[in-house]
Amino acid sequence: MEKQLANSAPLGLLGFGMTTILLNIHNMGFFPVSAVIISMGIFYGGIAQIIAGIIAFKRSNIFAATAFTSYGFFWITLVGIWMLPDTRNAVTGATPNSFLGVYLALWGIFTAFMWYGTWGASKVQQFVFLSLTVLFFLLALEKWTGIESVATFAGAIGIICGSSAFYLAMAELLEEVKGKKVLPY
Repeated sequence: MEKQLANSAPLGLLGFGMTTILLNIHNMGFFPVSAVIISMGIFYGGIAQIIAGIIAFKRSNIFAATAFTSYGFFWITLVGIWMLPDTRNAVTGATPNSFLGVYLALWGIFTAFMWYGTWGASKVQQFVFLSLTVLFFLLALEKWTGIESVATFAGAIGIICGSSAFYLAMAELLEEVKGKKVLPY
């Protein structure tokens, strides 16, 4: 007897959304990067999204699988970029801001293609990917220019993006639990 796998999108969206909100509260200047963001980046933004992506692969949902595993590994690589210089290994010195800008811009390009993949899907899903595309390019711009107000504005966009992912997760979760659409998406 074949067992049906549950929809992993709410888990992946919550891992992405909550971690994105926390990081962008930092980007707005309210809190420093701390164990809260590092831990969320590794475990919820990272590992939980990767698990959601693997389940999506098993459900033959290539878009969700690619999105969740990719952004899960984004969070883990971001934590690595922050933490590896502290290992005092000569190869893992601090990343210059200009190169971090390239890293963020590559993620922006990837996300722009993923946004295109959402056309025809729900409006909230389209908004998540559009706002994430804008966020990555704003963060890259801040790294290239050093203009702190860009990071603050990007932080506001990031909180909106993360909140929209959180909302979409709750909409999909409640729909499955209640057997009907509870929140529009």
